[in-house]
Amino acid sequence: MQVDTVIAGGRLVTATDVRPGSVAIDDGTIVAVGAEERLPEPNRRVDATGKLVMPGLVDPHVHIDEVPENRASTYATETAAAAAGGVTTIVDFAWQGGDRRIDDESKGLIDGIEHKKGKSDTAHVDYGLHGVLHRDDAETFEAIPEAIDAGVTSFKMFMSTYEVGVDTGFIGRAFEHIADHDAVAAVHTEDPPICDAQLERLRREGKGEAIYYPESRPDYAEAIGAAAALRLAREADVKYYGVHTSCRKAAEEIERYQRAGDRVRAETCTHYTALDDSVYAEQGALPMIAPPIRKPDDVEAMFEHLRSGTLSVVSTDQAVYHQEYKEVENWWESPYGANSVQWSLPVFHQEAVVEREFSYPFLVRLMSTNPARTFGLPEKGTLEPGTDADVVVFDPSASRTIRAADNLSGSTFSIYEGREVQGAVTKTFVRGQLVADDGEIVGEPGVGRFVEREIPEWEADGDRRS
Repeated sequence: MQVDTVIAGGRLVTATDVRPGSVAIDDGTIVAVGAEERLPEPNRRVDATGKLVMPGLVDPHVHIDEVPENRASTYATETAAAAAGGVTTIVDFAWQGGDRRIDDESKGLIDGIEHKKGKSDTAHVDYGLHGVLHRDDAETFEAIPEAIDAGVTSFKMFMSTYEVGVDTGFIGRAFEHIADHDAVAAVHTEDPPICDAQLERLRREGKGEAIYYPESRPDYAEAIGAAAALRLAREADVKYYGVHTSCRKAAEEIERYQRAGDRVRAETCTHYTALDDSVYAEQGALPMIAPPIRKPDDVEAMFEHLRSGTLSVVSTDQAVYHQEYKEVENWWESPYGANSVQWSLPVFHQEAVVEREFSYPFLVRLMSTNPARTFGLPEKGTLEPGTDADVVVFDPSASRTIRAADNLSGSTFSIYEGREVQGAVTKTFVRGQLVADDGEIVGEPGVGRFVEREIPEWEADGDRRS
């Protein structure tokens, strides 16, 4: 027997251990793992000596929106950035209305799913979709089973001041419908009245400098929102996923419900583990993200709760805007979001492994295995034979300085500009195809595919720590 590729000579990193070994790939699938001399002869041998061989990263929180005009992201640019960063699967968002322009009332969630499914001809990595629910009408809930049949098994709502924000009554009704199908409900949780009041105060006081932005969305507003959503999730008995947890107070609310046995999972994002609110004095509104980047104590809280399993996923919340829309006189004129997907792995490696001495299996669990399990992607996030050959070769000793000039994303700036990091992605394979090599895209657009996700099985408290 001969196979397409063997990645040989490295150390294999799984969710549980690190060991010497090689990976044999054929027809897009991992067919064997073990000592090189026991594997079939390959058509291509990739030398990974001195490097780590890991499952491709799964980023379950990425916004790729081509409208409105302030957005700088396309599937071609953002999936290229993902590939260069070792991310082989992303989960984007499908909007009611067809795309991010939510003004077409004749189109619903299924139109949004079909719109995004049509992006595969420009994608460099695989992608799934969350459905966004924001219209308070019967058609919204009637679309849920059809969306699940299309492989969209999670649904997000915004408890937020955003134009797509919904109230707790809507969220509670949506939870009941989602629970009927055993799907996953995800919520952006920031109490809108508190945020509105804080914004009005800051405007009145003329505090337009970006250093004041975090005051407009305080940590207790996030915690109050999380507590409300978690209580509604308990009443509906729905699987609940808390997105972009940023602070100690919100993480403590999540932990409380997990300890009580509720089916609750939650993520934080790379920027909440690597940056604190001093970034607003340094970079102005460029790193303006919702929720805001918090205090140094909140950074440490993220690692405490990642260690305990309260937070079981690290995502990016990638949302890219043209720089001209971010460089504003008053921070409230800036959109929320920044790019991160290309640099998430080396930045989190620096913060978690190099500086805090967490293990490589810890990193793989948070960035590959757990997100795949959480969102019904059994073929992803693992090096097990029979699964998709999504593989990353990572050099843990390579050092580099992050520069926006190296972005493959549509973003012309980086919130990590000038940061020294140890660790670099050297090769990224998507279903056995080499798509990125030392930061350069070598695969053709269209390698990526839309992935239909299963309804995941969640234990009440067990597999979040797996």
